[in-house]
Amino acid sequence: MCSGAGFILPERAGLQIFAVKRRGMVMSYTQNVDACFDDKIGDLGVSRADVEAHSDTLSAGIAKLQAHYDNNTLPLLRLPERQDDLAEMRVVADDYADRFDDVVVFGTGGSSLGAESLQALTNPDQRGSLPRVHIVSSIDPFIFGRVISGLDLAKTGWIIVSKSGGTAETLMQFLTILPMVRNAMSDDALPKHITVITEPGEGALRRLAQRFNLPILDHDPLVGGRFSVLSVVGLLPAMLCGLDASAVRAGAGSVLDTLLNAASDPLNAPPALGAAVGMTLNAKKNINASVLLAYADRLGSLTRWYRQLWAESLGKEGKGTTPIDGMGPVDQHSQVQLWLDGPNDKMFTIIGAPPEHGLDSAFRFPGIHPALADLVDADYIKNRDLGDLMTASRRGTTGALIGRGKPVRTIDMQDTGESSMGAVMMHFMLETILAADLIGVDAFDQPAVEDGKHLTRKFLVEPDA
Repeated sequence: MCSGAGFILPERAGLQIFAVKRRGMVMSYTQNVDACFDDKIGDLGVSRADVEAHSDTLSAGIAKLQAHYDNNTLPLLRLPERQDDLAEMRVVADDYADRFDDVVVFGTGGSSLGAESLQALTNPDQRGSLPRVHIVSSIDPFIFGRVISGLDLAKTGWIIVSKSGGTAETLMQFLTILPMVRNAMSDDALPKHITVITEPGEGALRRLAQRFNLPILDHDPLVGGRFSVLSVVGLLPAMLCGLDASAVRAGAGSVLDTLLNAASDPLNAPPALGAAVGMTLNAKKNINASVLLAYADRLGSLTRWYRQLWAESLGKEGKGTTPIDGMGPVDQHSQVQLWLDGPNDKMFTIIGAPPEHGLDSAFRFPGIHPALADLVDADYIKNRDLGDLMTASRRGTTGALIGRGKPVRTIDMQDTGESSMGAVMMHFMLETILAADLIGVDAFDQPAVEDGKHLTRKFLVEPDA
């Protein structure tokens, strides 16, 4: 992979691979959509002209984002450059790290998936004396109990996250442990153990926090949960894991800058190109599913975060494509038969990073000794290690899909560090917003979600209804 991490564009006049620098940083991933075009994969591919046809709509979408940025009417776009709130987060993170062995984060959906994506980058061997961080979205009594039962409540901190303050799952989680914590200490001690993240207003969680004098960190009302990873929601847990929150934001900012500077030629920006290719495949080739297949277990949480982002933002008015999260090489064995020989209704994004990144000597293993390889008649693994197998598996699956004429995009991350993850997450957020423009839906609402919430509350009140 080239050190400059640009992106590969359709073959048209003036196109090139290049790197965009921001504050001395370089965009740290490469996107290649070449195997989504008909001149590369045949019937399931789209024409370059059809993708180019979206340029005007994309330019208008980028101009709208620029206006939001200039007027600060979409705070997501200002998060990458913010510094003032990091100091407030750092105070909480340092305090919790000094006093607690464990920190539990309660949240669900957008209040947990972004934080989990960042937490997965942590190398346990480098954590030192930092507390164990448990991001708990489950309301399964068995899983919930398994986490809670292993805690020393006197040495545990709690972070409760709900944007609206009324998320039933999070309130139930909090109200389940609150009597336990109160039994273990005086109410006067609760503010030293519990921090709440919620938006200003009269939400139930804020009222509860005020009742017990708990510290509250504001969740910006204009930053939706699924877009909140660059805010306190994602970055406070990241700090507790020993990660560099500034680097996450800087990586995100490099992608945002590239997009906002590309209004005159939007397909030069990776998120715009990704949106155009995906939505053209949907409209022209009936590609109704988007598979994000990660070749690094550390990226597994990212695929689940992406699933919510894409589904909740685009699935409206009978439109959108179904996101499918996958893990390689596991899903080579469980899904690839369907993908290669089943319905031709999927676009594949295969994402990976150098498998050795972030590993110290304790996690590096030697290649397989030739004598042992001979015992199992496997010449192909002689002197190869686990990382070699991961890389070969990624290349093999990519080649097999392309060989069957399936539309495939590859995203190669420079590493699995904070900057690269911030860049990729911002890419997907911007791609999602622009895809919504292309199909004519609002990326930021989720009206249908309320139906299930209403029925959940009804069945709690009337179990036999």
